[in-house]
Order: sequence, then structure tokens, then C-alpha cells
Amino acid sequence: MKVFDGTNVNYIVLGEGSSYVVFLHGWGGSIESFKYVAENLKLGKKCLIVDFPPFGKSTEPKTVWGVEEYARALKEVLDKEKIQKFDIISHSFGGRVAIYFSSVYTDMVGKLVLIDSAGLKPKKSFIKRLKVAFYKLAKSFGFYFNFGSTDYNALSPHMKKCFVKIVNRSLKPEAKTLKLPTLIIYGENDKDTPVYMGKRLSKLIKGSKFIVLKNAGHFSYLDNFYEFKPLVENFIGG
Repeated sequence: MKVFDGTNVNYIVLGEGSSYVVFLHGWGGSIESFKYVAENLKLGKKCLIVDFPPFGKSTEPKTVWGVEEYARALKEVLDKEKIQKFDIISHSFGGRVAIYFSSVYTDMVGKLVLIDSAGLKPKKSFIKRLKVAFYKLAKSFGFYFNFGSTDYNALSPHMKKCFVKIVNRSLKPEAKTLKLPTLIIYGENDKDTPVYMGKRLSKLIKGSKFIVLKNAGHFSYLDNFYEFKPLVENFIGG
């Protein structure tokens, strides 16, 4: 357990090796989101898995955190473990933190895996734009309707502020600066972070490799683990 900004950040270290792979889970996930993967990938490295606050055994942030604060909390954990060089395997929200972290601490990250990563502003459909316009109009007359996502509605009032800060932050500028080996994997049926987002990320990150997993959704690494496994093992170990 590491304390950052008054917040307890829980993490575990698995496996053996002289180098590390850091696993960063998606929003609402925990160490358990990646524990099976870490235990079953043959990477020949130690695996560090973090519980992003307030999930798992980590506590709720004391202040309103954005991507930057989550990245600094991760840096605190790495400093405590004296880890100076490592690879990252990240999913969804974890991809946001991974992109930002890799753009700031450029000498620390060796290879980067982005799975169904968030971080870019989604396309807004006509229905979505209509809902937003209706919500703003209704609010101006003192009426309130709940159009938030399931993730948003499940949060405490404080964490809703964190969530809004996070999703309104585009990481396009940071993604464009990345020059490290990057593997981008998306599920063909992902509705939360659709394939077009992965294509856009791939264009932004020079030299990255983009792969779409068949018969997989937002948790593509679990939906099609047997195709995912050799891809990541060859990339990290190659």
C-alpha cells in the first residue's frame, strides 16, 4: 500500500524476473481484472498490478483527480518499489494513464500495450447531440434528467467530479509525442471504445501496430484470450 495525496493506493507484485511489466486496469476494475492475465502470460518478468483509487482495496481520492494525478500516484508506487524501467499493459481507462505517463516519463517505459484504450474524444451521433441539447435546455428551466453512463451513475458525488475531469481530457497531444514500441489491440465488437478509436490512436502513435480481435468486445483480452496471449507474449518478449 502506498499513500499519495492522502489516498491509499493498493498494488501487488507477482512472478519472477529481473524486469517488470505494469498492468493498468480499466475504470471500475481492480487488480482482479488483470491477475488471471498476469499469471497466465509467459513474459519472464515480474508483474506489478495497481488498484486505481477508489477501486479494489484503494481508497477514494481526497481531491478531484484527473489523468495527471493517477499518473503521479503510479509514479509514487514505482518509486517505492525502485522500478526505473518497465513495460505497460493497459486496458480502457488504464490506457489513458499509460499514454499520459509514457509521454511525461519518456525514459521509464520500454514497450506499451493499449487494449481497448480510452483517451480520445468519441464521435457524437445525432441522437447524442440531441440528448445533450435537450439536457442543457431542461437544466436552464430547472429540470434535471439523468443521461449519464452506467459508470458515471454508480459513482459517489466526489468521484463523479473525477470522472468528468477524466473523460473531458483528450490525450491526442500526448499520443502524438509517443515514440516507443506500441501494440494497440481492440475488440471488433467494442461499443465503449469502438475500433475507429484504435485506428485513430494508431495513426497518432508513429510506428505502432494495430490489431483487431475477432469475436471480442470491450474486454477483448478476456473475450479472446487465446489470440491475445501470443500477440502480447511475442511483443513484450520479442
